[in-house]
Amino acid sequence: MGTTDPSIVDAVRTRPGILLVALVGGLLLVDLAAKLAGVTVGPIGGALSADRLGSNLWNGLVIGLVIGLAGIGLSMTYSILSFANFSHGDLVSTGAFTGWGVAFLIAGFGDVPVRALVTVRDAGDVSAGDIGAHILTAPVAILIGLVVAFTVTAVVALALDRAFYKPMRDRDGISILIASIGAALVVRYVIQFVYGSDRRGVTASVDASNLAFGPLGLSINAHELTIVVAAVGLMLAMHFMLQHTKLGTAMRAMADNKDLALITGIPAERVVTATWIIGGGLAGASGYLYVLLRGTIQFDFGWLLLLLIFAAVILGGIGSVYGAIAGGVVIGVVFTTSTIWIPSDFNEAAAFAVMITMLLLRPEGLFGGVTTA
Repeated sequence: MGTTDPSIVDAVRTRPGILLVALVGGLLLVDLAAKLAGVTVGPIGGALSADRLGSNLWNGLVIGLVIGLAGIGLSMTYSILSFANFSHGDLVSTGAFTGWGVAFLIAGFGDVPVRALVTVRDAGDVSAGDIGAHILTAPVAILIGLVVAFTVTAVVALALDRAFYKPMRDRDGISILIASIGAALVVRYVIQFVYGSDRRGVTASVDASNLAFGPLGLSINAHELTIVVAAVGLMLAMHFMLQHTKLGTAMRAMADNKDLALITGIPAERVVTATWIIGGGLAGASGYLYVLLRGTIQFDFGWLLLLLIFAAVILGGIGSVYGAIAGGVVIGVVFTTSTIWIPSDFNEAAAFAVMITMLLLRPEGLFGGVTTA
């Protein structure tokens, strides 16, 4: 007869939650297999098509990439500046509104008053959704809007640092965290004042479904494909910068040991400036892409999305760029596939349950440690 590995027994004794997680995970896998097979045994099983599962996984990947992209800046801020930036969600909103304002201006110029276009508002009988750009009908507008979203948000993030965070850089983390909440309120209500508080449609109602087909009869529309290409491209650019440039080396050094980095002559202020520009820019780009995915925009959507971004960053290992990306994908997939078992109103709870489970089993996160790499 075989014997149980003593290390496994010890792990279960010291962390009984591991056994519970394993049991729940096993039951969910068995139930999923039974649903796919169309078998019902008591409470286990039911009916689930492979098409629906594939669609949930794809949608989760798309949402996860957007969340992971936003999480990169949050992780960079924490690893290099050592504080949780609560204004990050409103930087996401900033990128969305400024980017789509420019995209609207290019797509609808001449037909609608400029003020209505720039502020992403309705104009008489023409709704924001009617004006809205689409990747198939106005690809140049969409691309320029993404660049503007990155650029303007980077400038706003740097301005917030100079106005609020730089004077407080030598204070304790709680003080600067509270300052970030104040900065978030300032940005949010400036957005509300300029753009209004109503939710409105943005993207044009052009049927782009069935543009491409994947396995299991999966239908991928043009906007989803655009989001994946843009998000992965920005992530690869971030990876190249971290691993193959002097700035990336300096960032990694600052994240690993700030005092040692200063002693070796690394220009700390330049690294901090670059952190705000890159992190803010990626936040703005993620907000712009999120609106492209959802099709609607509202002044506080970034603040509401911030909880999922934090969940992704903590799950992946706060301070790790690659952890933020991985955490975002996991959160996105859990967010969409959890609806197989629970109502969609509770999918955020499922995402946070996964984060809490990770904190219990592996407190340092998937990629563990405070590092930009």
